[in-house]
Amino acid sequence: MSAFVMAARPLEFFFAQYKRVWRGTVVSSIVTPVVYLLALGIGLGSFLGHVSFGGTTYDYVQFVAPGLLAATAMQVAAFESSWPVLSAITWTRQYHAMLATPLRVRDVLAGHQLWVALRLFATVGVYFAVIALPPFHAVLSWWGILAVPVGVLVGLAFSAPIAAWGARTQIDASFVAIFRFVILPMFLFSGTFFPISRLPAVLQVVAYATPLWHGVNLCRQLTLGRIDAPSALASLAFLLAWTTGGLLLAYWGYRKRLVR
Repeated sequence: MSAFVMAARPLEFFFAQYKRVWRGTVVSSIVTPVVYLLALGIGLGSFLGHVSFGGTTYDYVQFVAPGLLAATAMQVAAFESSWPVLSAITWTRQYHAMLATPLRVRDVLAGHQLWVALRLFATVGVYFAVIALPPFHAVLSWWGILAVPVGVLVGLAFSAPIAAWGARTQIDASFVAIFRFVILPMFLFSGTFFPISRLPAVLQVVAYATPLWHGVNLCRQLTLGRIDAPSALASLAFLLAWTTGGLLLAYWGYRKRLVR
């Protein structure tokens, strides 16, 4: 049986579980970012005017919308691979139930990350449709449609490393610290709301080292049609490296916790 088929087997469980909670995720995954976009993109944007990107000036809503798309993917993925992973290992032990079948550790990991990818695709796809339509008109190029798979990749660049940590930690308090001291600062200072050139030089270096900045940079280039090939390829490679490294760490962590 192919690896993809085996990895797809856990999806039945995740779909069944999601049917009970999907209404709540609509608010956190879609409504909240759209409210941000209305308040900051249109409300605050009416005072800020235009923002320069790639040597061209744009309305603030056109600048901030792709940043929020990438940031939303980060937040959705971080949540889906934090408490749910620890729960499946320690509390509800769904992973152990899956491994009681012919599924292997790599199938369980791949299945969960495939579920995260599907969640990201649905969330980012809806959000992209929202920013492309009135009153935002924030997608200025046909290249913009590629921001959807890029948004999925941005999410996986976070979900894989956080899943690796979720497989190793014993308590959930560490997730609160991750969201408070890692996710939130990246959301605010990785180019989502303003160019990082406005930051002090030291913080600019830190921002460049974050996956979110590379995701924001790539999504913004695509939606605005201002593609700089070297920069875009470098950001793509950076996100792929984070995803690949995170999956390897997660696999080792899963094996250590689940295989006795």
